[in-house]
Amino acid sequence: MSEAAYLPAGKRELTKVANRQAILNAARKVFGDLGYETATVRDIIRGTGLAAGTFYNYFKSKDEVYLALASEGARQFAPLLKAQRAQSANWEEFVHAAIEAYFLFLADAHKSWLSQRPAGETQPHVHGETPEMSAVFEEVRAAIVEEMNDGEASSTDPDYLAAACIAIARDVGEKMLARRPIDTKGATAFAVAMIQGGLNGLRQAEG
Repeated sequence: MSEAAYLPAGKRELTKVANRQAILNAARKVFGDLGYETATVRDIIRGTGLAAGTFYNYFKSKDEVYLALASEGARQFAPLLKAQRAQSANWEEFVHAAIEAYFLFLADAHKSWLSQRPAGETQPHVHGETPEMSAVFEEVRAAIVEEMNDGEASSTDPDYLAAACIAIARDVGEKMLARRPIDTKGATAFAVAMIQGGLNGLRQAEG
C-alpha cells in the first residue's frame, strides 16, 4: 500500500494531485528532451522522484500521459479561444485571431513541451477525446453557428467545418513546431488561407 493511503483524506487527495502533476511535469521535460518516441516510462519515473509503482497508480502507459498533457493544453487554451471569439468583429477576424493565438500558445515553451522536441520529430496522434478537448471543439462550433446565423460564414455543416478548422490548425501546428526557427506568422498565414480558401470553395459549390 502506498504512503498516501495512510494520510488523512484531505492530505491524501492533495498528495494524489501533487503526484499526478509531478508525473506530467516530468513527462513534459522528458518528451521535450528525448522526444516522444525515444522516451520511456522509466525516463518519466526517474524525473519524478517517486517510487516506480506510483506511476501506474495514475497512468497505464506513456500514451496516457501524452493524452493527459494534450488535455491540459486544451484546458489552458480554451479561455484564450473564448476571449478571441469575444473580441473578434467577424468570422475572418476570429479565424485569424484564433489560429494565431493557438500557434503562439504551442510555441510558448512554458505552455507546451512540443516546442522543445527534437527538430523533425513527428507528433504522436492522440487517441481518444477528453472533456477539455471537446470544449475547444464546441467553442469553435459555436462561433461557426453564430457567424452562420449572422450571415458572415458559409451555410455549411458546422460539425464538419469545426473539425476541418481544428485539423488544419493541429497539422500545420505540428509542422511548424518541427521547424527551426518556429515561424508562427508564416504558419498562421498558411492555415488561415487554407480555411478561408476552403470556405470560398464551398460557397462556389453551393452557388
